Amino acid sequence: MSIQAYFSSLSLLKLLKNMPGGIAQGLIWGLMALGIYITFRLLDMADLTVDGSFTTGGACAAMMILAGHGPWAALGVALIAGMLAGLCTGLLHTKLGIPAILAGILTQFALYSVNLHIMGMAANRALSVDKYPLLLSSRHIGAAIGKGLVIAAVIVALMYWYFGTEQGRAIRATGDNPAMSRALGINIDNMKVLGLALSNGIVALAGGLMAQYQGFADINMGRGAIVIGLAAVIIGEVLVRALFKRYINFSILLAFTVLGGVLYYLVVVVVLWLKLDSNDLKLFTAVIVALFLAVPHFRDRKQHSFRGGKKKGVTGDA
Repeated sequence: MSIQAYFSSLSLLKLLKNMPGGIAQGLIWGLMALGIYITFRLLDMADLTVDGSFTTGGACAAMMILAGHGPWAALGVALIAGMLAGLCTGLLHTKLGIPAILAGILTQFALYSVNLHIMGMAANRALSVDKYPLLLSSRHIGAAIGKGLVIAAVIVALMYWYFGTEQGRAIRATGDNPAMSRALGINIDNMKVLGLALSNGIVALAGGLMAQYQGFADINMGRGAIVIGLAAVIIGEVLVRALFKRYINFSILLAFTVLGGVLYYLVVVVVLWLKLDSNDLKLFTAVIVALFLAVPHFRDRKQHSFRGGKKKGVTGDA
């Protein structure tokens, strides 16, 4: 097929039609990225539990709804289950001395079996919007976007408030400088456990929303979640630093993390619209994350190079 024939086969109308669905799913992944932001940026810790806890949230929400409970109660159970998963990772790390990344891998590995038991040893559980009162559904994308925006705004507001409290500031201080925090009397082990629990609770909440939106919970629905969450965090940070040159409010950083999830998924929509092989999505995701991770590095190198050249010019004139 020639290049002209290839592009003529693409339908712009189809792309525009798929954009709302990308925004709805992007909001859910953006919520998940807020949980990853806590460990990745505030605690300065790589937590791989999220691939398992995202599925845990979806599994718990699905089974609660199938048992006749409401969607909000299902999300509450998903939140608690995710916090328990994060608690396990935190205890493995702080009480047994296992490095954080390995503790996360161990919990994620164990959660595969746990999630199967939650779903009655079935690989997936279907949720029909015709039979159950789901909070979000891919059949009603406009409503899903509206509710997603409200939920995102509430979580961003709660996180902004909480991390401004004494306990929240202690978690942030633990990530910034553990030695100084310990010297100030902060129990950094407790702060790490608490941060991991909160992080995975939000991730599992997003998993519960995703299960309702897509109409099923699957044992592999969380695979690669850490990479998508990191992509959202990095994209949001690059954008916010490009738009706000000086002081950046914490709430703006959180809001742009959600926006990063939306933009990431819109890129996925464009990739699928271009008729590229969907099996290559993980490759494209890795490339996108690598590019956005490299932007701050090259920007800093450019600034240092400019300053160094300016200093040399001043010295030469003298």
